[in-house]
Amino acid sequence: MTDSKHDDQRWGTRVGVILAVAGSAVGLGNFLRFPGQAAANGGGAFMIPYFCALLLVGIPIGWAEWTMGRYGGRKGMHSAPTILGVIGKGAAARYLGVIGVLIPLAVSFYYTYIEAWCLGYFWQYLTGGMGIDVAAPVADQTARAAQFYSDFTGRGENGVIAGGSIATFVFWVITFAVNIYLVYRGISKGIEKFVTWAMPIMAICALIVLARVLTLGTPDAANPEQNVINGLGYMWNPNFEALANPQTWLAAAGQIFFSLSVGFGVIINYASYLRKRDDVVLSGLTASSTNELFEVGFGGLITITAAFVFLGTANMIGAVQGGTFGLGFTTLPVVFAHMGAFGNAIGAIFFLMLFLAAITSSISMYQPSLAFFQESLGWSRKNATTLMVSICVGGSFLVMYFSRGGIFWSTIDDWVGTFFIFVLAMVQIICFSWVFGVDRGMREAHHGALIEIPHFYRFIMKYVTPTYLLLVFLAFCWQNLGSWLRAVAEEPLRQGALALIGGVALLLVICTRLGEKRWRAAGLDIDGRHEAE
Repeated sequence: MTDSKHDDQRWGTRVGVILAVAGSAVGLGNFLRFPGQAAANGGGAFMIPYFCALLLVGIPIGWAEWTMGRYGGRKGMHSAPTILGVIGKGAAARYLGVIGVLIPLAVSFYYTYIEAWCLGYFWQYLTGGMGIDVAAPVADQTARAAQFYSDFTGRGENGVIAGGSIATFVFWVITFAVNIYLVYRGISKGIEKFVTWAMPIMAICALIVLARVLTLGTPDAANPEQNVINGLGYMWNPNFEALANPQTWLAAAGQIFFSLSVGFGVIINYASYLRKRDDVVLSGLTASSTNELFEVGFGGLITITAAFVFLGTANMIGAVQGGTFGLGFTTLPVVFAHMGAFGNAIGAIFFLMLFLAAITSSISMYQPSLAFFQESLGWSRKNATTLMVSICVGGSFLVMYFSRGGIFWSTIDDWVGTFFIFVLAMVQIICFSWVFGVDRGMREAHHGALIEIPHFYRFIMKYVTPTYLLLVFLAFCWQNLGSWLRAVAEEPLRQGALALIGGVALLLVICTRLGEKRWRAAGLDIDGRHEAE
């Protein structure tokens, strides 16, 4: 279906692909979004629906994506449109599969921008810190951290250089260049090679910061209840009354999507570079488990415990209500300032960890679109990379130029990074369980499998997962869609963001149409009509 150079792309080792998939999932959401969601939704109470969603939605869809990706890869297919076209047996699934390219491509517009913040904060701590006066009132300390965040990210006015500083733009250039270099190097020489050393370094950084947090004791004698034990208890002791709140269940299910990269278009692409007998069952489970270690074991324990110890429950919850990044970029700098002589070092290690986590995620966002352009247009890796870079530079420029209040990029995140993820996840599980057939899918998954998927997961993947998804999606739309549409109608920046999304989507649909003509002319069974079991 594509040129020989594209077909030759393969993972070098099983550990490499596991770390790559885990790396795509381990990102800013693990260390910033998860702690924020847990703190805002009842602490320990949040963990019950969280693990329910993991077992009933996250892991089953992950197995489906691993299986469909490897199946498509055997036929030379490496993008969500082509693979879902065969699995879903027709043009409807193929064009819905375009969402699997749109999501990572559009999310990358703002993700590398936020990634650059992490690099900038790392540099700031490496060269002296935030200059927060710990003797000042807590409100003044938080205001200082919030002002730095606003200035650095350009939230005060449009134009990141006008509203922030040229340093922010320089950090973005460095970040973007690193991403493109790694992706251009290819699956084995670029992505796999990077994640095999980046993931262990991230784990070491996390362990250092976690060790410091767990040895904080009771730093403020005036507030003896704000100690490490109570901080850990906040995360693990459930308030069962919170389980009666539908928002807790909705937030938990949404976090699983962000956490595992399911419904994102990444896993199905990465798995397409596996060989026919490469394991997908244990590999998929291991990748999910690795992500949970970083999210629950590191992200939750570090961020929630540290914030609780220094700020207390009320201030911590107030911080996360300001948005996903409130806890990481405006609250934790205050925490690091209170850690004494080693505060700047811990801050530098923490933001280095965030930066590495963000890169392992962002490189996974570029690879699906690169594969798609090679596949649909029949271009070389060099030409496809040029097109992808042009789109990403244009999208990222708009995100950085329209930086006021983060409205532009948060709109892309709302619609592409949230709404469409639910849609793609539903399309994938229906194609796998109902069109391709869950029994046939299980047989395909077990080719070369090192462990067997429990038999009851056939029922879960065919009935429970789609129902769970549908209920969550309907509740999500009921709760958010009206306010989102009103916000778009009232805010030109949101209208511009949706116009950008629509333009990119139209381009991807055109490329898919051009690809169809090429594939049919070559006599390829792109609709899966003649697929033998």
